[in-house]
Amino acid sequence: MCQVGEDYAEPAPGEPSPAPRPSREQKCVKCKEAQPVVMIRAGDAFCRDCFKAFYVHKFRAMLGKNRLIFPGEKVLLAWSGGPSSSSMVWQVLEGFPQGEVAPCPALPGSVKGAAFGKSLEERSKTLAEVKPILQATGLPWHVVALEEVFSLPPSVLRCSAQEPAGSEGAYKAAVDSFLQQQHVLGAGGGPGPTQGKEQPPQPRLDPQSLARPPAAAQTEALSQLFCSVRTLTAKEELLQTLRTHLILHMARAHGYSKVMTGDSCTRLAIKLMTNLALGRGAFLAWDTGFSDERHGDVVVVRPMRDHTLKEVAFYNRLFSVPSVFTPAIDTKAPEKASIHRLMEAFILRLQTQFPSTVSTVYRTSEKLVKAPRDGPAASDSSPCCLLCMCALDVDAADSATAFGAQTSSRLSQMQSPTPLTETRTPLGPCCSPGVGRVQGCGQGACRREDPQACIEEQLCYSCRVNMKDLPSLDLLPPYMLAEAQLRTQRAWVLQEIQDCLIEDSDDEAGQS
Repeated sequence: MCQVGEDYAEPAPGEPSPAPRPSREQKCVKCKEAQPVVMIRAGDAFCRDCFKAFYVHKFRAMLGKNRLIFPGEKVLLAWSGGPSSSSMVWQVLEGFPQGEVAPCPALPGSVKGAAFGKSLEERSKTLAEVKPILQATGLPWHVVALEEVFSLPPSVLRCSAQEPAGSEGAYKAAVDSFLQQQHVLGAGGGPGPTQGKEQPPQPRLDPQSLARPPAAAQTEALSQLFCSVRTLTAKEELLQTLRTHLILHMARAHGYSKVMTGDSCTRLAIKLMTNLALGRGAFLAWDTGFSDERHGDVVVVRPMRDHTLKEVAFYNRLFSVPSVFTPAIDTKAPEKASIHRLMEAFILRLQTQFPSTVSTVYRTSEKLVKAPRDGPAASDSSPCCLLCMCALDVDAADSATAFGAQTSSRLSQMQSPTPLTETRTPLGPCCSPGVGRVQGCGQGACRREDPQACIEEQLCYSCRVNMKDLPSLDLLPPYMLAEAQLRTQRAWVLQEIQDCLIEDSDDEAGQS
């Protein structure tokens, strides 16, 4: 019988057809025996055991293919409490024998409530949810508040000397040595596997001392910084920059040479398209590749870059991987609130209609090569961006690029009919009150009255655009302002003594 309001219309031709559900007659594509419980893609139905083996193999294959993490090397796990980073921590715990790597979970982002307007009670509640999860891992862990960026040293923005990358023979030698040690421990009497897993007790930091609330002045400074940023795009970029600097400082302070992040395949595809829109096309290989060596002594690796968010969600659900939900800075924001949200909605909507969208974008990022540009940017002493720490592309004033246009505009504004002696006489103090006057700072070191222009010269194109949404750069953390002033003074001193330096000729440079 027909009923009022019943719709018998067929779905529109543009709408995607629903994914087929695994039937009782369908078997696992791997073992061909068990009933499937998950369907990753159309036709790829896995049972519980096969899906776990498939998931773990992708994680271990990603690390084994690149051969960057040596056995016994200290690795810092950047855990934010989200699904991807939580799955990464559990992969390290289950997929590696104890002693093969020395992981240490860190929490650089879950106590960043000051940037979102959270109260101390809400942050304490989040921290109470986090502690049992970290304690269950049995690993030393650190809890870091985002306010600690206001106490970072300026040295965090300097690229330390990078150790030469180990060859394939060195990696094999390290693996053989590790296996021999495990064999000796196992054959040294008593039960081999149990004795082989015994490790000397690692120094464990007191979590209570790390979980203390930050100073009220730092919380207020961080809140003012994010409240002053005009656009949500600039806020997200600034937050990512501060978190990166904080993780880098934690790794250097505690002696970690590698940092693992939980960036999934879906997130990296969205990040690639977002960075293209933000003007970071020259740095896509570093921002989305497996390894990021821009910092020199600390290498950031992304072992989860082969896993999609769908696979991560299935794995966490089937195997009860705990995670903590903390609202992000763009939570409940409309689709067009920022470039990040717009690109995320675009990629995910396109993925529902064309399931190969994420994999296509991801495979494109794998083909990007980290090749330095010819010229000054390719040298070891090339300047790097003050915020993202990527190589700074400095072009001439007559080049047809964004840098050339900005340089030409700045030079035209600086032209003045006044004599040279009058142009060198500043109208105000040499250093800005926000930057702070350094002992022995001459008036020529700053070379201009506006310190904001001095800082902008040390930023890449994308960071310059983002900093335009910050009314005053005096609200930035002190370590950024101090490093910017130090670089400006060094550049001025180098320019002053340039005529006194003796440069090697090409023949002498080739002989040396």
